[in-house]
Amino acid sequence: MTEVTKEISLIDTNILVYAYDSADPKKQKIAKALLEKCWKRETIYAISAQNLAEFFVVVTQKIPNKMPLENAEQIIKDISTFSNWNVLHYEEGTVQKAIERYKEKKKHFWDAVIVETMKENDIKHIYTENEKDFEIFEEIKAINPFTE
Repeated sequence: MTEVTKEISLIDTNILVYAYDSADPKKQKIAKALLEKCWKRETIYAISAQNLAEFFVVVTQKIPNKMPLENAEQIIKDISTFSNWNVLHYEEGTVQKAIERYKEKKKHFWDAVIVETMKENDIKHIYTENEKDFEIFEEIKAINPFTE
């Protein structure tokens, strides 16, 4: 019997933020439904430690209806300890590759770090609202769940 493996997609920060921010109910509903697939163990998602850090800053400091620090911390703990979330980490070599990619593309250093982290983990798809930011990275396919 052959084991079938399903390709894992990465969840970008903006999708995670929309899932927990009620400012845009339509986007929140779509983002929540996407994440529910993971929480219900229907799929496995990847997320970078960078995405988790960005999420914390955005929901506790940048959105109008700021989330209490403890709530944001708990969400990050839940993701980090749940078996269907694959938290990706990067090292100095990843940053060096991202710098090279940034110099080549002249656009979005932090996105280059995410792309290099994805490449190192053989992840080819990212759920994001910012598909235009990722289209310059040929080996990554950005999927905008809000336009599907």
